[in-house]
Amino acid sequence: MRFHREGNTIMWVTTVLVLALNAGIYFTGISWLMLLTGLVSLVFWILIMQFFRYPKRLNGADSLDVVAPADGKVVVIEKVFETEYLNREVRQISIFMSPVNVHINWAPIAGLVTYYKYHAGKYLVAWHPKSSTENERTTSVVKHANGTEILFRQIAGALAKRIVNYLKVGDTIEKGHEFGFIKFGSRVDIFVPLDAEILVKIGDKPVGNQTVIARLKA
Repeated sequence: MRFHREGNTIMWVTTVLVLALNAGIYFTGISWLMLLTGLVSLVFWILIMQFFRYPKRLNGADSLDVVAPADGKVVVIEKVFETEYLNREVRQISIFMSPVNVHINWAPIAGLVTYYKYHAGKYLVAWHPKSSTENERTTSVVKHANGTEILFRQIAGALAKRIVNYLKVGDTIEKGHEFGFIKFGSRVDIFVPLDAEILVKIGDKPVGNQTVIARLKA
């Protein structure tokens, strides 16, 4: 299994602390305490390691297909007025990422990065209605070859304290390009035109870089 580079420090620190803790407990000579500590620390270590797993995923989606930028659960599909960049009514699709999901983020379409901005903010739970506008977040916009611009946001949750985004204005990216990572629970919002065909429903569990969540008009 591969692991994402964003987890290198956390994984090494966790491993050292778990080994040190178990070594210290070993010298107490208390059998039940050694067993309990070993089991609990092993479960904790496995949870940390699986959070940073890096699955290899390819997609064969059509150029007009919008693929899920993250693993998780669809929690919002609604018409909204986007005020930061698009300044028009669009359809918002929100995917909530739990701590057990892969937290890599993939570009939902191919195109030119026309906008990027980081916003400092709060750490409301990721499913809170105001998390999209009040939490720590990044906003990215990619312009498709047909002229359609898709806006997507990485949103920090109650546990997520660091959002990583690799995009820069002027970049040309391919669909499925890894554009970022969010640590420990979060959400991604995607804003598509009103005439886009929505292919998921609330409660669905899309797979990042594989599940087609919407289709743009030609």
